[in-house]
Amino acid sequence: MIEQFINFVIRPPRADYNPDQYLWDSEFTLAGRKYKRIDLELTNGRGHTLKCSHYVPATVPENTALPCVIYCHGNSGCRADANEAAVILLPSNITLFTLDFSGSGLSEGDYVSLGWHEKDDLKCVVSYLRKDKQISCIGLWGRSMGAVTSLLYGAEDPSIAGMVLDSAFANLYDLMMELVDVYKIRVPKFTVKMAVQYMRRVIQRRAKFDIMDLNVVQYAPKTFIPALFGHGSKDIFIQPHHCDRIYDGYAGDKNIIKFDGDHNSPRPQFYYDSVSIFFYNVLRPPLIPAVLSSTKLEKYYDLGGLKVGTGKNESLLYEIISSLRAVSTDKASSSSAPPSVPNGSSSTKSVLELLAESVSQISINNENDLDFLLDEEHNLKEVDGDSHSTESCLLGNKSHEGQNGEECSLSSSNRESWGRCSSLGGNSDDASSSGRCTANLNPQKHHQITLKALATPLRRIRRKKSPRTKDKKLMSFNWRKPKKEKMEKEERETLTQRLRLCFLGHKRAQSA
Repeated sequence: MIEQFINFVIRPPRADYNPDQYLWDSEFTLAGRKYKRIDLELTNGRGHTLKCSHYVPATVPENTALPCVIYCHGNSGCRADANEAAVILLPSNITLFTLDFSGSGLSEGDYVSLGWHEKDDLKCVVSYLRKDKQISCIGLWGRSMGAVTSLLYGAEDPSIAGMVLDSAFANLYDLMMELVDVYKIRVPKFTVKMAVQYMRRVIQRRAKFDIMDLNVVQYAPKTFIPALFGHGSKDIFIQPHHCDRIYDGYAGDKNIIKFDGDHNSPRPQFYYDSVSIFFYNVLRPPLIPAVLSSTKLEKYYDLGGLKVGTGKNESLLYEIISSLRAVSTDKASSSSAPPSVPNGSSSTKSVLELLAESVSQISINNENDLDFLLDEEHNLKEVDGDSHSTESCLLGNKSHEGQNGEECSLSSSNRESWGRCSSLGGNSDDASSSGRCTANLNPQKHHQITLKALATPLRRIRRKKSPRTKDKKLMSFNWRKPKKEKMEKEERETLTQRLRLCFLGHKRAQSA
């Protein structure tokens, strides 16, 4: 029994896998964009070779640096566990770096240390990424042992932009004592304590670390990195009170999410949405120009009178078209790949008709709906264009106030292409998996606001001051309805830009 507990700590089952079979392909397409997997090897301070993979866009504009998230797996895991993270982060222009810790997966080493030596492996990876000029800021995403590793390293490196900590334990000694009760080992308490002291000496001799040093709670007050905590409410392996203890003592901006499930169960959809929003807020990834060509769009879609010129964000238009077609057929797409219906199908509306219908469904009930586009002085902010274009876009939306309030799906196509990773959970229509927004304050919109609140560290929430009475009158005066005019040819040519501003503003405010 003692030997089993020792193996539980320092020699759990080791993942043996084929990277070409369990990792993403060396070149793959996700949400309409192409990405590649770069395999490399690093050497840690103990001389062990670490097997690593870096997921990046296939093409990156010159002089553009992208943020990176390092995924830290659990004690019986490997870098293949980061497949689900790739689906979430890559479409947001956040690169993903994952590794097999020493003693895990295909890396060298005989033992794991539940975070103690793994933090040195993480330090090696961070040093490598710091030298890459195409990497801007760095975030950490850890699960179980990986969450402890991230916490231990974060206490030493405050330059980390943000951390997602899933199912971390507070104290290894307390965890071992709790597992005795979980597995119903009927022996006196003093006998268990003597056995633990014996295990402590054996682990020190074999793995070169002291289990008493793994007291994560004492590092929490020393860490000031924005953090999002997550834990399963039915986790009996690492019970939820471990996460609560770390959260209570954590010194940085923080938030916590509890969800149904145990230690190894697939995480719910709303949790991944919150993670996506959190990393977008702390890493602030740049927008990458589209790599899709208008020829490709015209091949699969009837663009009607819509013209896609150079310089337009065609990738965003691609996502809008996919979402609009899903709404028009009243069912979600099962893949981000272009539809099989060829151009010219009689049963399919043109893109211009779909866009016109969607604009008519967007309404703004009051000035508060525009907060995401206003600065502190309640003036319009620029959203990928000049303020004049933004204002005209919003005026166009305002003109349709009072019309049909059906919800318009703004879900990105990357949210519809997660079928490859089985651990992500299904794309259901409940409140935890929808990315929709409506003009009225319904439960769905309330859920999206809740997601953003969960993913935003508490100390970073800023409430705008309510405008004065005169300001309110002035604002209501400015949002006048324009005169109804026929859509001219020039308006059709600029419709892509105007709608991009509209949808982009709503997407930023409602989802990741």
